[in-house]
Amino acid sequence: MGRRVDRAAWRRGVRAGLWMALVLAGGAHAGGAPWPAGAPQPIGAVVRVAPLALPLAEHYGEDVHPAPYWVSEKLDGVRAFWDGRTLRFRSGEMIQAPAWFLAGLPPIALDGELWMGRGAFDRLSGIVRKREPVDHEWRALRFMVFELPGAPGTFTERIAGMREVVAAAGVPWLEVVAQGRVADRAALNREFERVLRAGGEGLMLHRADAPWLTGRSPALLKMKPWFDAEARVVAHLAGRGKYRGMLGALEVESPEGRRFRIGSGFTDAQRRAPPPLGALVTYRYRALTASGLPRFASFVRERDLP
Repeated sequence: MGRRVDRAAWRRGVRAGLWMALVLAGGAHAGGAPWPAGAPQPIGAVVRVAPLALPLAEHYGEDVHPAPYWVSEKLDGVRAFWDGRTLRFRSGEMIQAPAWFLAGLPPIALDGELWMGRGAFDRLSGIVRKREPVDHEWRALRFMVFELPGAPGTFTERIAGMREVVAAAGVPWLEVVAQGRVADRAALNREFERVLRAGGEGLMLHRADAPWLTGRSPALLKMKPWFDAEARVVAHLAGRGKYRGMLGALEVESPEGRRFRIGSGFTDAQRRAPPPLGALVTYRYRALTASGLPRFASFVRERDLP
């Protein structure tokens, strides 16, 4: 199913240090036998991953100096992982993309974001969740790559690798997320304001010297005007006044076991049909109280990953 890439370009990538060593929980090569821990992945092998172990960002703080980081726009898309043969959500569930879209991707692991421009998340989410993909809808999507999972070397070296892999694939729906450097906090803040004015969500900062890591670490930071987090719905609280007969607020529980209410950010349609009990929702907030509860928590969406 995978499209052949320029093997000469691929060999140059290997010589440049792009020998993939993606070994995740449940990983197996095309023959089905698991790879031993720490073993390199042969060229063309496919690693199956479920669940996915991927890098996750911490929040940027004013005490962080940005000079050691690469900076990129934070895309408001759907996180997607390509294992060389299948495209998956962060949860590990397969994304039902058209065959032509998948055939254009190279036979190596890529981490990135399905994206169709600023302010288009709801439309994008509807497209990528369909069990039967619609070709003309997918023509508007791009797979924006920001990592080479399991590749050795620093993030700076992996950026060069991503560019080479994407160039060798040669399809318009596969791109590398643009990365740049800033000298100081003033320059970072100017870039942040520029992105926000243009309708962007914020910035991502990735340490130039960082190896590929999974989970949350200060090597990867997100800079947004609001913080965001996830919590699980434990109760529906009835609305009053103009919201009588609809949802008034969600009672949710954080991963740390703290319970609080989210009462704003909902459309009327969401208040009539709120996220079900047990659903994972994304909310945003300005800061934390002394007891660790979010201030001004506002609903963003039911988590887009199954």
